Amino acid sequence: MGQQKLIYSLVARGTVVLADYTEFKGNFGTIAAQCLQKLSASNNRFSYTCDDHTFNYLVDNGFTYCVVAVESAGRQLPIAFLERIKDDFTKKYGGGKASTAGPNSLKREFGPKLKEQMQYCVDHPEEINQIAKVKAQVSEVKGVMLQNIEKVLDRGEKIELLVDKTDNLKSQAADFKKQGTKMKRKMWVENMKIKLVVFGIVALLALLVALSVCPKFQC
Repeated sequence: MGQQKLIYSLVARGTVVLADYTEFKGNFGTIAAQCLQKLSASNNRFSYTCDDHTFNYLVDNGFTYCVVAVESAGRQLPIAFLERIKDDFTKKYGGGKASTAGPNSLKREFGPKLKEQMQYCVDHPEEINQIAKVKAQVSEVKGVMLQNIEKVLDRGEKIELLVDKTDNLKSQAADFKKQGTKMKRKMWVENMKIKLVVFGIVALLALLVALSVCPKFQC
């Protein structure tokens, strides 16, 4: 599946998380939910940084859309995902049960859509970037607050973002093992070549010395 750049997403009404999705283990869900309490209710975009990850929020008409991404994913990918998931959510629940739904009550039916859009955005970066550029030309993006998440949550201690995906780690371990085996084999071959070259040089020198001492081996 490749490296996953989007690792967690949620949809909330105010501070009530209605649905979320992730394939990872960690405390980013808790941190993302805590940030909901600090967001402005007005329509806007917000981004916070934490331990090489960004927490990206889109507030629109009382609902908040969030995605946690690795910092190397940049800005366009998370924002494009938020726009896509906002459109999907609005089409499905606009004026409907989302306005009264309880915590996590939409997870079963909307969680798969979060997963689908996360994977689509990661698998089609060129298309996503192009769409993001076009939207930026059509309408001016509102100011995005980018600040350290520790300041937002008023916490003095360091926030540890724990990310662990068992299947991904196993896959990476297998790749490392395969690469290690190839590298070990290559180094062994190179080492043998060097040994053969050295042996050949030593043998040649020994032969030259022997010939100089005993010409035509007649000693």
